[in-house]
Amino acid sequence: MTSQIISTTTISLEAAQALLAEARRACAARGFAATIAITDAGGHLRAFERADTAPFLTVGVAIDKAWTAASFGMATHQWNQYMAESTVAPLAHHPRLTPVGGGVPLFHEGHLVGGIGVSGGTSVQDHEAAEEALRNAGFLQ
Repeated sequence: MTSQIISTTTISLEAAQALLAEARRACAARGFAATIAITDAGGHLRAFERADTAPFLTVGVAIDKAWTAASFGMATHQWNQYMAESTVAPLAHHPRLTPVGGGVPLFHEGHLVGGIGVSGGTSVQDHEAAEEALRNAGFLQ
């Protein structure tokens, strides 16, 4: 008989808040005000902040970047390559899928535990800040 229950691992609130602080520092070091969202493994918002001067559009974008990264366990910038495939292209119509750099999945001991989304800089700056925050907070990618 197969198991009817599957245990999942997710990021703790304490770890999410520590990651948020690391992301704030990484964005500041790159010279931009950001909105930062961290989700659990199911894509649900776990920690969030918007810098005073970050545009309001960055709120939804950061949350959706984190959700997108957690959904398949891959960075959001990778979706652009996949969208070129005709069998995957219809996903572009999904309202939350955000194939723009700045969303990175969170892994701990080989398990997907959430996603981080950074919005406010260029897609490259957002992605680099997210990756630096993950390294500094001790998450493996």
